Amino acid sequence: CHSPSSPHLHPLHISISTMNRFLLALVSALLIVGTSAFAPNQPPTTIRHSNIDTQRNAIWDTVNSLYNNWGKKATASHILFRPSQFPEDEAKAKLLEIKAEVGGDPEKFAAAAAEWSGCPSSKDGGNLGEFGPGMMVKAFDEVCFDEDVGVVHGPISTQFGEHLILITKRTGEE
Repeated sequence: CHSPSSPHLHPLHISISTMNRFLLALVSALLIVGTSAFAPNQPPTTIRHSNIDTQRNAIWDTVNSLYNNWGKKATASHILFRPSQFPEDEAKAKLLEIKAEVGGDPEKFAAAAAEWSGCPSSKDGGNLGEFGPGMMVKAFDEVCFDEDVGVVHGPISTQFGEHLILITKRTGEE
């Protein structure tokens, strides 16, 4: 039997800590994803997906990212080519061209974002600021929390279009 001051932790203590982390991630995800219920309705599209399945997947992706990246923050910039700007193949080819031109230079990346990106962040060189896990769509989130800092990644496809992503900083790693 261990006294309360004993440095040895009961094995159940670790699983309770893990469970608390998971529950906090789940509640956070529900709050983040749940706010989309208050967003204005979008006009119907020609492609129909089950909203329930889409929301379930979004919640799971958010919980998973929060759990796996607990305590981390990322700072990144991006260049976005929206589908209305270029067809997908042209967008990817142009992004590869830009990627080769900028290398890993943040100043060149910011200049290219200002010139080419279809995102409002282009006014600030594509800078998205600091964000936590689960705050970006899955493909974007995976790059920002799993890939190397200081490197241009992409093209990455999301529902918003094609991206180049420059991770400029990540904190909270062990």
